[in-house]
Amino acid sequence: MNEKILRALVEAGAIKKIKITAEGSTIYVKAFSGSEVTTAKTIKGKLKTWSTIDSAAKWVRSLGIGQIQLDVARWEPSQRKLL
Repeated sequence: MNEKILRALVEAGAIKKIKITAEGSTIYVKAFSGSEVTTAKTIKGKLKTWSTIDSAAKWVRSLGIGQIQLDVARWEPSQRKLL
């Protein structure tokens, strides 16, 4: 789900929960609407990722969401991404 669709769902009140997940060196956002879970994607359809948790949180805040869950159980902050 790209940013435009996600923003429209937030404005309509369809998004019930947002979760920032950090796994390895990858940080991404999951959106929960009812029983459906989707991840934020780029316009090209690839997984939208951030390099820091605060940049992901700022993006979520720009959508109009003030409360999130943060999952860092499998996060390795010193791990480098493979190209």
